[in-house]
Amino acid sequence: MGTGTFAVSTGSRMEFVDITGQIQQDISKSSIGDGVCYIYNPHTTAGLTINEGADPAVQDDIVAVLQKIIPMNHPYKHMEGNSPAHIMASLMGSSLTVLVENGRLVLGTWQKIFFCEFDGPRSRKVKWKLV
Repeated sequence: MGTGTFAVSTGSRMEFVDITGQIQQDISKSSIGDGVCYIYNPHTTAGLTINEGADPAVQDDIVAVLQKIIPMNHPYKHMEGNSPAHIMASLMGSSLTVLVENGRLVLGTWQKIFFCEFDGPRSRKVKWKLV
């Protein structure tokens, strides 16, 4: 079993950060060739997703639609002012499961793993476990 944690720094309020390479690099250092990789984000205003990584317009479109369906100016009761980020994070989810074969993440041709920041800029952590 391999485990790890790495930092993700974000530079804007909402952005998708491709973390595929970091996870693959960490998995490559382990001695496990085949298994399942669990990826976990321990933050309530950020999420994780797998989606197309070839065209950055896809991530821009997802952020734009989330902003449209989750209003920033709703009279939220949460006093910190980041309720939209909490809702977006809940919609994305806080964990992913990815197969690993021959020491490589099993992803589709265009798929990448993204850390989804909804309350940045911040310094965050992502945890992973390979079993």
